[in-house]
Amino acid sequence: MSDSNLLKDRYETLVNKLTEQFSDGETLEVDQILFIVGLQELGQLHRKFSKDEKINVIHIAICRLLEPYGYYAFSHFDEDGWPHYNVIDQLPFLKAGEQSRLMKEALVQYFLERAYLD
Repeated sequence: MSDSNLLKDRYETLVNKLTEQFSDGETLEVDQILFIVGLQELGQLHRKFSKDEKINVIHIAICRLLEPYGYYAFSHFDEDGWPHYNVIDQLPFLKAGEQSRLMKEALVQYFLERAYLD
């Protein structure tokens, strides 16, 4: 199986598992999955978030997911327990399809590392 097909299959499996676990039947989108990752990294699973906080939770996810690619490095947790990252390398300009592939690849890798995917 080609890398592209393997990524597609793994991502579909991930979406299906997360949708079953966290949705009322509506298929989760990338931003919703990023929110789940951000919540996992933040560790504040059972509280309400303002709109701005939700954006920050997604930002945490993006930083964490792109950390292995050398774009971000974990810096510290602030007094409220929020993780902070430093920019190590600027993301190159990516076309929409390339951005999507990078995020899907990073999401699949994240969940493979946590043994959520086989």
